[in-house]
Amino acid sequence: MTILYLVRHGQTEWSKSGQHTSITDLDLTETGVEQATALRDRLDPSEFGLVMCSPRLRAQKTARLAGFDRFLVEPDLAEWYYGDFEGLTSAQIREQYPGWRIWFNGCRNGESSEEVRARLTRVVARVRASGVEKAVCFAHGHSLRVLALAWLDFPIIFGQSFPLDVATISVLGREKESPAVLRWNS
Repeated sequence: MTILYLVRHGQTEWSKSGQHTSITDLDLTETGVEQATALRDRLDPSEFGLVMCSPRLRAQKTARLAGFDRFLVEPDLAEWYYGDFEGLTSAQIREQYPGWRIWFNGCRNGESSEEVRARLTRVVARVRASGVEKAVCFAHGHSLRVLALAWLDFPIIFGQSFPLDVATISVLGREKESPAVLRWNS
């Protein structure tokens, strides 16, 4: 069974401020560059038989700074498309939509939870079919949370219980016969 590492990109101006960032292609901040470079001490590219990365600059730069010069750009790893909520914080969205939570309400004129789940389930299938011992995906906070839920076959609303910080590593695998979280947000 493949062990899957999930790596969220380093800090950007919008991740720092809490703004929802999907298609806006932001670069890493100076802190984000330092965070991504520090991943070199924790990840050895030679250990991974499959390396995939979101098409966004912030994820690809994190991968390169972490020492991964070769990776497959996987469009299905892109962040949840936030539609009208792009660039807004949760507090700003709740001013218009009281009680809004992405896990329950989705995004107006954006991607539905079913669409996000479908594409991240394709990534899970690709990893499981790869036959490699270890794989790694460089991507984003919400998309990686949905990827973990697809791995575990959990409902999407459980995503609220899996916060994911920038420049962290999480590991998915198995506990006996069951898909499991081996490490989260480290």
